Amino acid sequence: MERVKQRFAKLLEILRPYYSPEGMDLVKQAFAFSQEAHRGQMRMSGEPFVSHCVEVAYVLAEFQMDPDTVAAGLLHDVVEDTEMELRQVRETFGERVAGLVDGVTRIGRMERRREERAAGKHPEARQADYFRKFLLSMAKDLRVVLIKFADRLHNMRTIWALLEETQRYKARETLEVYVPLAHRFGMYRLKNELEDISLKVLDPQAYREIERKVAMKRSERERRLEEVKAPLQEALEREGIRAEVTGRAKHFYSIYQKIREQGRNFEEIYDLMGIRVIVPTVGDCYSALGVVHKLFPHVDGRIKDYISHPKPNGYQSLHTTVIVPEGQMLEVQIRTPEMHRVAELGIAAHWKYKEGRVEGDEQLDRHLNWIRELLERQRDAGSPREFMEDLKIELYQNEIFVFTPKGEIKALPKGATALDFAFSVHTDIGLHCYAAKVNGRLVPISTPLQSGDIVEILTSPNQKPNRDWLRFVITSKARSRIRRWLKAEAFEDSVRLGEELLARELKRLRLHPDGGELEALARSFNRKDVEGLYAGIGNGELSLQQVLHRLTGVESRVQRPKVRMPPQGAGLRLKGIDNVMIRAAACCCPLPGDEVFGFVTRGRGISVHRVGCPNVSRLINDKGRWFPIEWERVPERTYLARILVRADDRKHLLEDIVQQISIMEINIQGVTGRTSLGLAENIFEVDVHDREELEGLMARIRRILGVRDVQRLNAPPYPVHRRPKLSPEG
Repeated sequence: MERVKQRFAKLLEILRPYYSPEGMDLVKQAFAFSQEAHRGQMRMSGEPFVSHCVEVAYVLAEFQMDPDTVAAGLLHDVVEDTEMELRQVRETFGERVAGLVDGVTRIGRMERRREERAAGKHPEARQADYFRKFLLSMAKDLRVVLIKFADRLHNMRTIWALLEETQRYKARETLEVYVPLAHRFGMYRLKNELEDISLKVLDPQAYREIERKVAMKRSERERRLEEVKAPLQEALEREGIRAEVTGRAKHFYSIYQKIREQGRNFEEIYDLMGIRVIVPTVGDCYSALGVVHKLFPHVDGRIKDYISHPKPNGYQSLHTTVIVPEGQMLEVQIRTPEMHRVAELGIAAHWKYKEGRVEGDEQLDRHLNWIRELLERQRDAGSPREFMEDLKIELYQNEIFVFTPKGEIKALPKGATALDFAFSVHTDIGLHCYAAKVNGRLVPISTPLQSGDIVEILTSPNQKPNRDWLRFVITSKARSRIRRWLKAEAFEDSVRLGEELLARELKRLRLHPDGGELEALARSFNRKDVEGLYAGIGNGELSLQQVLHRLTGVESRVQRPKVRMPPQGAGLRLKGIDNVMIRAAACCCPLPGDEVFGFVTRGRGISVHRVGCPNVSRLINDKGRWFPIEWERVPERTYLARILVRADDRKHLLEDIVQQISIMEINIQGVTGRTSLGLAENIFEVDVHDREELEGLMARIRRILGVRDVQRLNAPPYPVHRRPKLSPEG
């Protein structure tokens, strides 16, 4: 116990320079309370339990947290592990401290339930539920998660007293939950230590091997480091830049990941050490970068400016990779003391305690907004799997930085597409995006982006999301907004169908319920309103017969409509023959009004081609397999058509074309294009009702300034060798 008191005395020494007398008294009172509550309790290591509470508070003091947080760190286990109740904590220390203790206690109980149910609930559902509750606790007060980080750090430092199976479970949980969150909150010092301890538990042999090889090369690294540090320090002094130049060792888990994921041998990893330069001001950072590049040749493409463009977690620094003597590569990081503090402590650095006041800053608000947005998006996730996929993107992302045409920067996960960028600008832009210009070149919305790309999004009021978009977007914002739109669209369709079905049956039964009766009927099925009732009928959740029975109190047989999906060739009919499978050929996209013929395929019915289709020459010799086809007009049906537009490349060309398409209320399915020597060629895929409508659209586009030619693809002028003779007999 004497050792615990000595450690607490050292804790007070850390706090004294920036705590008020009232703050110091609160911490002392919390220690006495915790010591009494945990009296007689021992840890698995044989130490008094209160020693753990003091160590948690010590970590929080290193984070320079406020007195309420340090006091809560001392008290964080009293409700969960002693006879003390939260009410007693509240009466003694007030609502703020009690709220923090309550938040930590709730997370602790979730962890225990998660461990107990490890063999029951599906792992993804269990993990998703745990993360949701963890995020909810953080949203209420971020200091709760900082206390849990400190708690987990000390538990991992003393993990060797636990059973081996428990050690492995805790290490895996640390890598799954705490490490990604520490990374997202920029707490790199905490993250690195948790990773190294977890590696030592989960793969002790690999850890010992890395430790042995690192030790063997220590003298060589230190020699090379001095060969760089000394001349760099002198060069900075000559330029009048006060700088602290230190070595930076790569932590073991990072080495382990490079060996495992990149298939490299230990001997092939050259960046075991790096150089860190800390200078007084931001201006000095850029001046120091110039000095480094004068002294050592730098590697092209390996300069990263995280000062002008900070990472989403707030990290700022200049990074450059240089070639040092003996041809080795070395990373140099340049930053100010405040940037270094933020890089080490992350979110904890944004809690500022001065003269009895606690203050936050903009970066802290951004972290809170991120948590709230993530909780909002998880409501749109259809399953635990979807939620965990979105969360992993947010937590594990490597960032790229892309620009709007106005020069605004957007940070996106590596692998993000033009559509992800569109949603990052604004939800409405994402929902109506049909193409993008990347560095001035027209590309599909599924195109992955690279750091430094300048991206311009093209939109159309007629463009709508479809389920295929979910296959290539990777940001959780884009995924959640697309899912929300699809759900809303499906809801509207269900409402229309349900209303139509119910209205028809009510008419048949000669029933005329008023609005109040329908609202009461909706409530009886636990539906929010009448629209919810219609939606339930339309999507099949509610039986129409069941609804009518509850409305009338009489069993009634519903005359169910015969629902038939439109055949693939809806709008086409074989002369004199019904019930034959017919499909429009994708090679030439026939439209009502085209002269067409049918070709009997093997096992896929009749394929309908336009006269002039390029495939005619290949099929022409099979004369017995041709049939005459006629169109059966279906006014609401649309068909895919492709048109090629050649025009002088100029600003706003695409916008002018899209405007003409929008005026005719024609939907755009896709756009591709290229430019060369001042000529732009764009292919538009559009949905039209017939050939007449397509020709009207092409005529409009021809009148646009700079347009040289508009033609329908897969139509003449393709060469037609011979036209098949069609007869009534086939």
